[in-house]
Amino acid sequence: MSARPAPPVLSSLRVRLFADGADFDAITELARNPWIRGFTTNPTLMRKAGVGDYECFARRVTAAIPDRPVSFEVISDDFSEMERQARKIASWGPNVFAKIPVTNTGGLSSAPLVRDLSASGVRLNITALLTLEQVRTMARALEGGAPAYLSVFAGRIADTGVDPAPLMAEAVRILRPLPQVELIWASPREVFNVFQADAAGCHVITATLDILQKLCLAGKDLTRFSQETVAMFHNDALAAGYSL
Repeated sequence: MSARPAPPVLSSLRVRLFADGADFDAITELARNPWIRGFTTNPTLMRKAGVGDYECFARRVTAAIPDRPVSFEVISDDFSEMERQARKIASWGPNVFAKIPVTNTGGLSSAPLVRDLSASGVRLNITALLTLEQVRTMARALEGGAPAYLSVFAGRIADTGVDPAPLMAEAVRILRPLPQVELIWASPREVFNVFQADAAGCHVITATLDILQKLCLAGKDLTRFSQETVAMFHNDALAAGYSL
């Protein structure tokens, strides 16, 4: 995905695209696209990408991308250690946001920690939210604090058979009194989610490379797409040497 204008059907959208991943070469290539407005990652993506040294990787990314927001997640389950790690992560650059999970693994809310960090000026990305009550709790914790994101995992909500769009629209309404806090539609599953996020009023949607690579399909003529699909099946049958 070398630098180029956004597809026309996307250029009119208000929602901003953040790339979600941990492949350094892909990140630096995506950074050439002005319509990729920020970057996020997490320990799971980093592990899958084979990242061995967390801080070394993060510092390489921040050096390569000094002009757009980048989020890195704490790795502790203890709130005191989370605080130390968040402050360290935030020190890597003025565009860096420290990702704090909405709870620890025991289900205890991170809201007190979020309140303290935000009030002291640490830019945060609160991650793994799935309910409106979590949105309300974190909105209260971030009130009057530093710029922050709330990452609501709309894709995981959809995985449970629930339409996330009404929930995301309500989350936008909850955050309206907090201009420094922006809502992220996280963990999308398909290109259509970009348009859903825009319609709901979300500020940002994250997308992994597989979804970003399909953005060129936005607005594609469906009759032509149908014919291309038929041709794909036909060509694969020939290539396999099938006979009946």
